[in-house]
Amino acid sequence: MRRINVGDLKIRQEEEHAILEVLRSGRISEGKKVKKFEDRFAEYIGTKYCVAVNSGTSALVVGLLALQYDERFPKVRKNAKVITSPVTYIATVNALVLSGYEPVFADIDKHTFKLNMDEVATIIENNKDEYAGILPVHLMGYPNDMETIDKLARENDLFVFEDAAQAHGSMYKGKKLGAIGLLSDFSFYIAHNIQVGEMGCVCTNDEPLYKLLKQLKANGRLCSCAICTRNKGICPGFAKYEHKYDFDYDPRFMHEYISYNFKTTEFTAAIGLTQLSQADYIAKKRKENVTYLNKYLSNYQDIFYLPVYSDDVSYLAYPMIIKENSKISRRWIRKKLEENGIETRPLFGCIPTQQPAFNNLKTQYNGKLPMADYVGKNAFYLGCHQYLEEEDLYYIVKVFRHTLD
Repeated sequence: MRRINVGDLKIRQEEEHAILEVLRSGRISEGKKVKKFEDRFAEYIGTKYCVAVNSGTSALVVGLLALQYDERFPKVRKNAKVITSPVTYIATVNALVLSGYEPVFADIDKHTFKLNMDEVATIIENNKDEYAGILPVHLMGYPNDMETIDKLARENDLFVFEDAAQAHGSMYKGKKLGAIGLLSDFSFYIAHNIQVGEMGCVCTNDEPLYKLLKQLKANGRLCSCAICTRNKGICPGFAKYEHKYDFDYDPRFMHEYISYNFKTTEFTAAIGLTQLSQADYIAKKRKENVTYLNKYLSNYQDIFYLPVYSDDVSYLAYPMIIKENSKISRRWIRKKLEENGIETRPLFGCIPTQQPAFNNLKTQYNGKLPMADYVGKNAFYLGCHQYLEEEDLYYIVKVFRHTLD
């Protein structure tokens, strides 16, 4: 039986060579490969800076911490409220809570999962002094209404932190997602468009935040150098702080902030560079696969909402939503697909009403997020990744026909 995974990774000679090159270099902790990846990914997204970390979750946490430590953002304080999406991978909201923020949820558009901006505006208007920022989630690669978000943020002195973990290469009005807000995070998890296993990054155009991010990802150390040069007898970090201390010290082991170790490795950056070199092809192939599936599954539009197609979207996966009057359940169709070798996953669930970890919010949000609740119960997704051949796509269509006709 054929197996169609949600995500896949095929190791080519380029990846093998990249890993061997790291092994032979004798340096596996952060070094030249990480810096090269940061530079190239920033160029790809269209920002001045990129800071690589060990996961997308870490990218969110370190970015949110940087905003707290930066004195230019007085509204960012303990328990400050941040508006975000109720339908997202749980890391988005975990990062907010673990960083000391209070997440506030607005409902979403049922078809593209973007925030309902009328609701966002109403939430801010009701008590604007309590809010520090907006954290839109570009779920499945679909862009939020960044123009309206940016306008609301400027009018109310809020930061905008784009969660672009699933949106490598997606566009909004001629700009890549991740280059619009003050900060953005990306994930390079194995099922994502650029895949290395475990790695993430934060992008920004703001130099003070960039330097803070460099410090905070390394336990808050004094040094924010792009690459350590102490082995060459040169240390810009030492020169900057030498006059402050009357004892021998090393800026790598002096710590200005309380933070975490979020550093990544040369291995993940090396694989990331090989993936980044084919990013445009990956996005193009995924769009072609979505187009194919939309065409040949169109007979089932009385049962499912199929993905909204746009050339601007770099698709993480192929999301489907069971329609209101359909007689099938998500559990039933997912079971049938899995029995035929087609891997599926539910679309995360509505966090404040359907995720056990946030049961404390259930009463507060019960009945207030109808679209998010509906998607959380009725949406699921299949793979549309670049490794699928036409035979794989035809097999998916054939299984749907066999199951539903």
